[in-house]
Amino acid sequence: MPVMESLFRPAWWLPGAHLPTLWPSLFRHRPPLPQLMKERLELPDGDFLDLSWNGNPTAPIVLLLHGLEGNLHSHYARPLLKRLAEAGYLACMLHFRGCSGEPNRLPRSYHSGDTADLQTVIRHIRDSRGRPVHAIIGFSLGGNVLLKWLGEQGADAGITRAMAVSVPFLLDQAADRLNQGFSRVYQKHLLNSMKRKYREKFSRMPSPLNIDLNQINSFREYDEQITAPLHGFAGADDYYQRCSCRQFIPGIRIPTLILHDRHDPFMWPQTVPGDQELPENVVLELTRGGGHAGFVCNTTLPHGAYWTDRRLLEWLEEENPS
Repeated sequence: MPVMESLFRPAWWLPGAHLPTLWPSLFRHRPPLPQLMKERLELPDGDFLDLSWNGNPTAPIVLLLHGLEGNLHSHYARPLLKRLAEAGYLACMLHFRGCSGEPNRLPRSYHSGDTADLQTVIRHIRDSRGRPVHAIIGFSLGGNVLLKWLGEQGADAGITRAMAVSVPFLLDQAADRLNQGFSRVYQKHLLNSMKRKYREKFSRMPSPLNIDLNQINSFREYDEQITAPLHGFAGADDYYQRCSCRQFIPGIRIPTLILHDRHDPFMWPQTVPGDQELPENVVLELTRGGGHAGFVCNTTLPHGAYWTDRRLLEWLEEENPS
């Protein structure tokens, strides 16, 4: 049963697509993690990746991939690291290049299809911890990276299961959607962060690009002028075509749950893959009223409960996904 209607019931006080998207970012409590262990992984190309760990060092490992411009302060990050540790897992958050609070060393950065860095981290964890990663969860951009990697690896992925939340699926459609209506608010916020990082990094080294950041006002323009040339793509369209995860989903052989809202304001309803594209071990769980990476449950409590956390723990404990 690849496609299923979710049991999720949205918070009645957060109607529409935008309120449940904005609420967690603005108001969700981020618990402190005083025992968080941080690790820097040096890469063969001279760059680095930062990992943040929480939990029993001998427990099964769950790897967390953040979204565009995400980090340890993203609304889902510390709560999930805490809940996973309490549930008996060793949680690890991978910060993509330049996302841990310190600019990365190379002109290149991270992007929606960079599965090579993910593969490097998975191998490092296996070699350094003496056991493979048990499960991976990815949010938004991180979910795109995860599904692409799972499709590339097929039966050789070497993990037990995976979960992807609010995945863009088709990057060109997501870029177009985020340039329309109220969704341009998200685009502007994220672009400002990306431009700020670009300026900070290239104040320390010469930029290989001759661009005017002030003239870049959309994701498509940013990807055409910055993402593509820095990462070896012919242009934004080439980047979108090669890195969109939807084409890789049929190759997934690991039990995988995709949690997605029908009216996610980061993409169109038709961006979601159809039933015929989903292999039997991939479950697409569709919600109504979850927003983008929000999924605040119906409750009378001020901060509510978050369906992603509950669903992930259920998914990790399921014996036979259906």
